[in-house]
Amino acid sequence: MSSQIYLDRMFAFATQAGRIALELMANSEPGLKKDNSIITLADKTISKLARETLSDFLQTPQHILIDEEDPKSIEYMDQDRLEKTPFIWAVDPIDGTRLYANHMPLFGISIGLIKDLKPWLGVVYFPMLNELFYSDGQEAYFVQHAFSPQEKKTRIVPIDEVISHRSIFFCNDTFFNRFYWKDKDFHIMINACAVVNLCWPSIARGMGSFLRCHLWDFAGSWPIMKRAGFDFRRVSDGKVLEKVEAGLFDREPLSWHLKEYYLISSRNNFPQILSKIGQR
Repeated sequence: MSSQIYLDRMFAFATQAGRIALELMANSEPGLKKDNSIITLADKTISKLARETLSDFLQTPQHILIDEEDPKSIEYMDQDRLEKTPFIWAVDPIDGTRLYANHMPLFGISIGLIKDLKPWLGVVYFPMLNELFYSDGQEAYFVQHAFSPQEKKTRIVPIDEVISHRSIFFCNDTFFNRFYWKDKDFHIMINACAVVNLCWPSIARGMGSFLRCHLWDFAGSWPIMKRAGFDFRRVSDGKVLEKVEAGLFDREPLSWHLKEYYLISSRNNFPQILSKIGQR
């Protein structure tokens, strides 16, 4: 089956999910999960949509779906099973749920398709910004006015911007639990949305990001970032995240959560950015 068939299905999901997110935003019914993270009616509805959209694929043993809102996703944390599954779908119905629940525009819908354990296709849609990022397995693109007659598509190319006083680097909110920032001129920003931290640097909105997150947080952005010349490098030893390995993720208390922190940047900028991060 060609990549376009899968990509068309991903676009259809993103379009409908975006409509759902916007329709439910005013009355999102936010609540708390057991881990005290936020969940809304949109998360639940879009999660159901993902399973319905991919139902024909998921009926075969070649496909599995790892969805943030599906507690059964932990069952797939078995390396032997993963290696026998050619296609792994990973969906984050609403990334940046806290922002969404507070009616803020920086939230996204992410769907990624991992092939033979490696990043392949990805679609990340920002409904309130009308912006779309995607990878078709060969190239990656940034789309303005997405899903409209005014759609404007730009191919994403490798970026290796020199760090300067105007540079911005994205961190997640757990950064300060173990680290501190040692540079007063090269600024950091916390957006509380993984797909913003990952997709924006691919079009030079920021120099990279620093994350420890779940598989569904980065699966859609992963192939897009690679096309932009960015890699996920483990902070502890600089090793690049090349494929999905169950042993890299926690099972408890948060399943599919990376055990270690990763710095996402170009290869040239990695040592310079790392030098600005101190450990507590």
